[in-house]
Amino acid sequence: MKSSSLILPAALASALLLAACDKEAVKPKGESAEKSETADSGSTLNIPGLKDEKAQSSYVVGMTLGKQMAEIKDELDIDTVVRGLKDELAGKAKVTDEQGREIMASFMEKMQAKMMAEQMAAARKNSEEGQKFLEENGKKEGVKTTASGLQYQVLEEGKGARPGGNDAVKVKYTGTLLDGTVFDSTDKNGGEPAILPLDRVIPGWAEGLRLMPVGSKYKLWIPGNLGYGEQVPPGAPFPPNATLVFEVELVEIVKAPK
Repeated sequence: MKSSSLILPAALASALLLAACDKEAVKPKGESAEKSETADSGSTLNIPGLKDEKAQSSYVVGMTLGKQMAEIKDELDIDTVVRGLKDELAGKAKVTDEQGREIMASFMEKMQAKMMAEQMAAARKNSEEGQKFLEENGKKEGVKTTASGLQYQVLEEGKGARPGGNDAVKVKYTGTLLDGTVFDSTDKNGGEPAILPLDRVIPGWAEGLRLMPVGSKYKLWIPGNLGYGEQVPPGAPFPPNATLVFEVELVEIVKAPK
């Protein structure tokens, strides 16, 4: 849960203002005010129940608020949210700013505790499921398991040098979850290889790439403890303690960037 889910950020107001400014900026030079107003008046979309620009803009602001509150909607009484909005705009708020800060701080603490509990539960579940998968996967022909728990399979064996821990590598790869969902791939960047310093990647990558001669293509199964663990990056396309699968082609060993 992001803290921005709790309030309408200043960025929304800024975005609305910038949109208005941009609208003025794109008018052709020399265009008369009368012509501009005519063009603007015809810009309202034909949306049932939202007859004019004010109605449509108001609705979109409401949609934006709704999207931001989606993650915490079960913790809120939406009718009371609307009531608070109306009272604040009318200058009749029943809660002082000081009381509001106290209430919000308590609410945030509660939501953060709930989020942490959910993350811990998900991490345990993913760890258990990943371990079960790896136990079975390790029995398959061609799959090798290292002392750390990393699993790999040689798809193509190259004849070049193996990178060291202080090297950087140029690689092509595709990363998937255990269900086959692709969450990252160099194909997304037009198929261009990525350059990665081995001292800055997750442990499973660092270990797996050091096993590969240049020109090789391996499949890696990286358990959660050799991946991103319980603390995944914000907005990550995989859950905590996820077992990640990569098909990696080692194109070249390159000089590590400073």
